[in-house]
Amino acid sequence: MPEGPELHLASHFVNEACGGLVFGGCVEKSPVSRNPEVPFESSAYRISASARGKELRLTLSPLPGARPPREPLALVFRFGMSGSFQLAPSDALPPHAHLRFYTAPPGPRLALCFVDIRRFGHWDLGGEWQPGRGPCVLLEYEQFRENVLRNLANKAFDRPICEALLDQRFFNGIGNYLRAEILYRSAGRPRAQGLGWAGCAQIPHCLAWLPPPHCRLRIPPFEKARTVLEALQQCRPSPELTLSQKIRAKLQNPDLLELCHSVPKEVVQLGGKGYGPESGEDFAAFRAWLRCYGMPGMSSLQDRHGRTIWFQGDPGPLAPKGGKSRKKKSKGAQQGPEDRTADPPPPSKAPSRTRRARRGLPEQSKAQQPKETSLQQDPEAPPVSEKGKRKGRPATSGGPSSASSGEGRGITEMGSPGEEGTAVQVGGTCGERREGGCLGSRRRRQKTKADTPSLEPERTSAS
Repeated sequence: MPEGPELHLASHFVNEACGGLVFGGCVEKSPVSRNPEVPFESSAYRISASARGKELRLTLSPLPGARPPREPLALVFRFGMSGSFQLAPSDALPPHAHLRFYTAPPGPRLALCFVDIRRFGHWDLGGEWQPGRGPCVLLEYEQFRENVLRNLANKAFDRPICEALLDQRFFNGIGNYLRAEILYRSAGRPRAQGLGWAGCAQIPHCLAWLPPPHCRLRIPPFEKARTVLEALQQCRPSPELTLSQKIRAKLQNPDLLELCHSVPKEVVQLGGKGYGPESGEDFAAFRAWLRCYGMPGMSSLQDRHGRTIWFQGDPGPLAPKGGKSRKKKSKGAQQGPEDRTADPPPPSKAPSRTRRARRGLPEQSKAQQPKETSLQQDPEAPPVSEKGKRKGRPATSGGPSSASSGEGRGITEMGSPGEEGTAVQVGGTCGERREGGCLGSRRRRQKTKADTPSLEPERTSAS
């Protein structure tokens, strides 16, 4: 999902790719998009872009003398799950190009396309940033920091820090992968004897004292957000430090809010992410940069919104009850022959009623029968009522194959696969369905093969 860095990379791409291009004509929208039409037409105009948090503003500016004369138009985009901008030839548009801006002649006709595969992206006319969003973590750091620390009484900070980091009122531009990387890099408190992170957070410490990395604690993702952020208000550098010492200490030991600015900045500096010159290695640098998100050895849990948070160590006191932490295994980790152990035996599975009847085993009571979980049940298979199930009695059969294999086969051999209790028509008529099967089945079992026609019409009955 595009986050703040991806929106900024997109704005850089638009400005660099379209800086020397002149666009003309109407703005074209795909018929499947539910976004509003863009009522703009000009014989010559330019396109520029700017980003703020998780939003991008595209400005269409008519050139002097363009027809018809009109004012510039601005659109604000939110990329949703898969939005991006691409510049392509007009006769080879990329799939899912839902908004298209065409260049004016002369020269090859190109199209700047807003591409959105999943169609969660949105654009608004007018150019106003969405109200309620906080300052951008990338471009407005001082305002961002002040906005967070000034509003710590807000109920949003009663939530775990991993959920608060996704609140765009305070952390505009932070998304799922960024929150995992920020928390992983936030080893900002010394480990005190017998104290967890919450206890250490109450101990004021000077930025000049930098304990070694193995003595520091990462912020648990499910620690209360207010507990984490109130500790930043108590953190003051020593007045005895020089300016260079203060800068060095801050660079070596950034707090959580500083990481909310520096970590997205690192991603922007990497480039790529679909906007690099080499598509083959476009995402290679980003994958190498990741330390936590989706990486082998890291654990994961789902927050209350159902989004996965990746972390290392203790999840924290507000971790969801009953949530099982899953650790991602390394793809390259393979066991050698000496490390392999015998596979555990599969769980014992009680024979079905049909197999019990075939083996002559006693019937199980309902209390003894194993219960199937929802994962084992086929949601599309119609439920079979208890009334229509066979209770271990042999099926009536007239075909040669069934006769040669004995009379102890269950009804699944004759009816639809896996449907016990299916009434089988024998001799052209069938009685009512009961627990014992068709009426008269006891009598038919005593008849010879010659008395019963075959179930297969292409074969002749044995006589």
